[in-house]
Parts: sequence; structure tokens; C-alpha cells
Amino acid sequence: MIRVFIADDHELIRMGVKKVIRTSKDIRIVGEACNIEEMLQFVPQVKPDIVVLDINFPENDGFAGLVTLRRLFPDLPVLILSMFPEERYAIRALKAGAAGYISKAMAAEELVAAIRKVMSAGTYISPRMAEILALDYRNPGHASLHDRLASRELQIVSLLGSGKQIKQIAAELSISISTVNTYRIRIFKKMGLRSNAELIRYAVEQQLVD
Repeated sequence: MIRVFIADDHELIRMGVKKVIRTSKDIRIVGEACNIEEMLQFVPQVKPDIVVLDINFPENDGFAGLVTLRRLFPDLPVLILSMFPEERYAIRALKAGAAGYISKAMAAEELVAAIRKVMSAGTYISPRMAEILALDYRNPGHASLHDRLASRELQIVSLLGSGKQIKQIAAELSISISTVNTYRIRIFKKMGLRSNAELIRYAVEQQLVD
């Protein structure tokens, strides 16, 4: 029996994951958490075989939960379940130690197969992820401008690209307006952009907008 722990801040997502997993006799849910603190509290208690983790908790940088889990429980595989498509975060997640990455849009189709694959072979690579990795291998110099960004910076690019104002972003991420502006300046410098219009156009072209 594969013991699964779910960590996601959306109750509906956790319910959906449990519904999908209930169809499999060899997999069961042993615990769940709505934030990173709960996850770190309960994981040692229930001792799961694998954690299904959202990387976008509002109170933390996108990869904080993954990095912390890998540090504290290096033998515990972590499967990322994200609202973002593979193009945005998948390679970064694998480099940070994730055993696999699937988008929530494909969860019903891929989740059970991904859990079984990770438990039997150590890593799950979706068909789309395989294409991205193949492109990266064939064209090592093709790296996108946003590959230079840290996780929080990439998150802010996504929010700016969707047309949100600095004040809205600060409230959503629970950080100050000046901090958002600092990130914005840093993003422009790293990516060689000069205006919000350029950033929005780039975010849309690269499918970084939700």
C-alpha cells in the first residue's frame, strides 16, 4: 500500500486529489495539510511514502515547502502538483529535488500513474515534460529570460503579466508595496526589460500568465 500525504492550501484541490486516489486500491491518503507549517508537523507523525505538494502557498516563496522537505526528509519523494504548466516551473522543481511534476489541469489523468511511477522508479516525467527536457538537451543555449529569475521573482512576473497592480500583488503575497517594487526593479534588470508593457508582452508570449 502506497501512503500519500497531500499539502495544498485549497480544500477543493485536496478533495479532488482524494477522490482520484480513492479509485486505486493500492494507494491511500494518510494525511493532509493546508500550509507548510502543518505539513512539517504532520509528515513525521504519519510517515507517508510520498508527498503530493503544491508549490504555490501564498505565505511562502513557491519552492519553500519542497526545499524544506528535501532537507528534513531527504529519502521522502515529493511529487509537485501545480496550477502552473510545465513550461513555467517543472525543470526548476526537478532541479530542486522533486520526483515529478504534474499540472492540476492534468491531475485526474496523471496523478495515480505519477504516484506509482515515482514509487517504482524514483521519477515521473510527463510527456510534456519530456519534450521540454529534450529541447533543453538539444539546445542548451535556448534558455529563456525568465530562467534567470528566482521563484518569487517569477511569481511576480506572472502577476504583473496578468495586469495586476503593485498594490494588489503586495496584498496577495502579504508583502509590502516597496518590496514588490524592489522585486520589479530586479526583474527588469535581470531580464533587460524597460517597461511594464514589455514585461506583460513577454509574460503572455511565454505562457507565464495564469
